[in-house]
Amino acid sequence: MSDFPLFRDRIDAGEQLAQAIAFALTQPPLSTLDAQPIVYALPRGGIPVGLPVAQLLHCPLSILVAKKISHPKNPELAIGAVTADGNVLWAEETPFFIPHSRQGKAALAEATAKAQAQLAQLAPACPEVNAEGAIAIIVDDGIATGMTMAVAAQALKAQNPAAILLCAPVAPHGLIPWLERWGDRVIVLETPRFFMSVSRFYADFPQVETEEALAYLQQHKEAEEQRSRGE
Repeated sequence: MSDFPLFRDRIDAGEQLAQAIAFALTQPPLSTLDAQPIVYALPRGGIPVGLPVAQLLHCPLSILVAKKISHPKNPELAIGAVTADGNVLWAEETPFFIPHSRQGKAALAEATAKAQAQLAQLAPACPEVNAEGAIAIIVDDGIATGMTMAVAAQALKAQNPAAILLCAPVAPHGLIPWLERWGDRVIVLETPRFFMSVSRFYADFPQVETEEALAYLQQHKEAEEQRSRGE
């Protein structure tokens, strides 16, 4: 593949992703569903990607916080993921004993605490939504291992949505079949075979600060409230 970035920034990626998702919703079987879409962004990087999606679909923009569980001896290695409400998913290659070990339990507790803290920061700017009967659209700025995306889908599945869509601008080519196990549809714009990190596919990929994430969420929440009032 080319060494040139695929996307200018997260907003650009979100605008392109929004078009692909909107088209998918017009095609069977999704087009047969009488269900409201809800965008669930994985914070913080997924929020500016999810914003154009929610804007185009005129639907709520919320969050679903998931954090990777790091290997006790290698913090960079994800051995699982957990959501703020306690849904846990361990990587298939994780040795059986690790989740049950003292170090494994400590790693899970640390990841859970991080997820809960981030949820507490961002939840005030989110609308009250329920995925039951809705088309739940999970969005991130890219997928590397797929663990946080998969555990987010697992958490939403418990709410009985009409469908779950796993969406991102970019993900490794070989990961798509595994991702398809976790939802009704996977929508990824680019699937390069040579994949080092999500950031290499963006020209501009700064960390999304909490204040910026809150501003995106609040902006869309207020716009949707005005739209519902017919203003």
